[in-house]
Amino acid sequence: EDYTDAIVLKNDHNPGSIVVTPKMQGRVMSSTVAGDQGKSLGWVNHELIATGKIKKHFTPYGGEDRFWLGPEGGQFSIFITPGKEMKFDNWYVPAAFNTEPWKMTSKTGNVVTVEKEMTLSNYSGMEFDLQANRTIRLLDASRVQKLLNVQIPDGVQFVAYQTENRIENTGEKPWTKETGTVSIWILSQFTPAPGVTVAIPFKKGSENNLGPIVTTAYFGEISSQRLKVDKDNGIVYFKMDGKKRRKLGLSPQRSRAVEGSYDETNHILTIMQFNKPQQNPGYVNQLWKHQEHPFNGNVEFAYNDGPLEDGSQLGPFFEMESSSPAAFLAPGDSITHNHRIFHFSGSEPQLSNISNAVLGVSIEQIKSAF
Repeated sequence: EDYTDAIVLKNDHNPGSIVVTPKMQGRVMSSTVAGDQGKSLGWVNHELIATGKIKKHFTPYGGEDRFWLGPEGGQFSIFITPGKEMKFDNWYVPAAFNTEPWKMTSKTGNVVTVEKEMTLSNYSGMEFDLQANRTIRLLDASRVQKLLNVQIPDGVQFVAYQTENRIENTGEKPWTKETGTVSIWILSQFTPAPGVTVAIPFKKGSENNLGPIVTTAYFGEISSQRLKVDKDNGIVYFKMDGKKRRKLGLSPQRSRAVEGSYDETNHILTIMQFNKPQQNPGYVNQLWKHQEHPFNGNVEFAYNDGPLEDGSQLGPFFEMESSSPAAFLAPGDSITHNHRIFHFSGSEPQLSNISNAVLGVSIEQIKSAF
C-alpha cells in the first residue's frame, strides 16, 4: 500500500504544523511547534513504513493520534479469536483500523475528513456493521486558550489539533449489553526518554465512594520506581522510558478528562484532552480475561512500551489514550468522541503557568516525581 498521501496542515500565524495520512485511517503521524525545521513530536516507525510489510498481530506505523475501537480483551473483545486463550499469540488488530486504507471525503483549509465502512466480530460471535468518520482539525491560539482556559505565555511555541471521531451502527441489530459493543479508542504515540513523565490529575475521594484511583493490572503490576500516586494533590505520575511494558487506566469516576506529559530534555509539555459525558453510561473493559463486569471499564490510559516475552519490541514508544463510552447503538444511531493534543515548547517557568492551570501541578513537581 502506498502511504505517500501525507497532508501537512498549518496556518499563517503560527509555525506549528501537523502531518495527516488520510489512507492510514486519517492518523495524525506527527507534529512540530517550529515548522519544517522543528523537532518531530510524534513517534513514527519509519523503518517499518519503508519496508511496506504488514505484521501478523499489529503493524505499528506509529502516529500521534490514531483511531482504534475497543474492547481489546474480555468476552466482547474484537481483537481475540473466539474460543482462544486471551494472550498475545491470539491477539490481532482488525485490519479495518490497522492496515486497510480509508477514504478522504474532504479537505478544506485546516480540516481533513476521512471515512471507512467495516464489519467486525467479537469473541462472543456478534457481528458489527459500522461506518467510521473522522475529522482532523488544526487549532489556533484563541481556540487553544478557550479549550484549556489558559493564556499562552509570550514566547511559547505550540501546535494543537482535535480529532472528531464518529461511529454509526449501519447494521440491522442493536448493540446491547448482551451482544457486547465497541467503543471509540484514540491512541497518541510519542517518543519515550529517561526524562519523560506522564502526569494525570484525578478526582480525590475515598475508594468507598469513587473506587480505586488507578487500574494497573493490564500487563503486570507497576513498581514504585515507575508509578507514584500523590493523593494530596490528586496526581498520578508514570515514568515513560520505553523500557518496561506497563499500562494504567483511570475510571470515569476518577478521570478529569485530561492528562499531560513533560519531556525535560526537550522542554516539551504535552496535554491530552477529550470529551467525557457528565453521567457514566458504561465503558468497555479492556482487561484480557473473562469479565464479570464488562462495562465497568476505564476512560483514559497511559502505556509505556517495553520488550515482549520473546524479547522483541513493538516500539519503543509511550501512549496517552482516551475512550468513548460503550456504544449501545440502535441501527442508524451514532456516537462521537473528540480527542485533542496540545504541545507547548518554552522555558520551564512559562510551561509551569500552563501545567498549573491545566493539570494542577508545576513542571518542577512533574520533574521531581522520579
